Amino acid sequence: MTTAPHDRALERKREILAAASKVFRAKGLQAAGMRDIAAELGMAVGNLYYYFRDKEDLLAFVQESTLSGLLDLAARVRALAAPADARLFLQTAGHVVLLNEGTPGSLAHLEVEALGEAHRRPIQARRDEYERSFRQLIEDGVASGVFRPVDSKVAALVVLGAVNWTVKWFRPGGGMSARDIGRETAEMLVRGLLPPGAGLTPPPAAALLSLIAPETSP
Repeated sequence: MTTAPHDRALERKREILAAASKVFRAKGLQAAGMRDIAAELGMAVGNLYYYFRDKEDLLAFVQESTLSGLLDLAARVRALAAPADARLFLQTAGHVVLLNEGTPGSLAHLEVEALGEAHRRPIQARRDEYERSFRQLIEDGVASGVFRPVDSKVAALVVLGAVNWTVKWFRPGGGMSARDIGRETAEMLVRGLLPPGAGLTPPPAAALLSLIAPETSP
C-alpha cells in the first residue's frame, strides 16, 4: 500500500521530534537550536525548515500532538464503567506513558510559555480542558466517598505537576520502563487521595495497555 504524502510528512515530523528530544535532553530546551536538531538528523538545516518554520513551530507541534493523545486518553477513561480511583489511576499512569514513550520530544510539553500568543492561546485552552478531566475524576471520587474531601483544583494540579515532571528525569533504557514508572507514580498519587485506612487495588496492566495509543502497545 502506498503511503499518502500527508502520512509521510507526519512520519518525518515524528522522526524530527525524536531527534529533537535527544538534543533537548543533551543541551537543554532553551539552548537547543534548529541547527543542532538538523545535525542530529544528518540533514541540512534548510530541509528542516521545510517541516517546521522555526523552533516555536516545532514546540507547538509537540504540544498539539501531546495534547491530542492525552485528551484521547481522558475520553477513553471517562467512558469506563469503573470506580473513580481506578479511572484516576489509569489516566495518571497513561499520562506518564504517553509523555515518555508515545510522543517524541515531549519534554517541550512543559514549555507553553515559550510559545507566542498565536500558538499559546489554543494550546492553553486544550490544556485547561485536560486539567478539567482530572478535576472531574477527583470530584467524582469525593462525591462517591472513594476519595477524602479535597479541593479538586489543587489536587488535579498536584497530580499533573508530578506526572508532567517525569519528562525531566525519565531516561529510556534505564532501570524502569515508562509503564513501570507510570504505574508506581499513579499508585503513590491516588493513594494520597484515599481516606485513612482505605485500600487501593491497582487496575491490571492489561487495562492500562488497552487505553494507550497503538504505537505504545507491545
